[in-house]
Amino acid sequence: MEQYSFLRQFADSWMLLFLTLFFVGVIVWAFRPGSGRAHEDSANIPFRHDSKPASGDDARNDAHGKEART
Repeated sequence: MEQYSFLRQFADSWMLLFLTLFFVGVIVWAFRPGSGRAHEDSANIPFRHDSKPASGDDARNDAHGKEART
């Protein structure tokens, strides 16, 4: 039962602090200045070829070269 008590105290104190800081870090990273373009590009992936099917060159470029992380 000693190990359970140790893990319980660790989870209640340090792990809670770590996970809170991790959550705040992820939120800050997601809303950092300049990330809007990457998020907008990712959000528009399903609509890239909405008006017509992708041509052969576009399909190859989308599959191999173009990613949201640029």
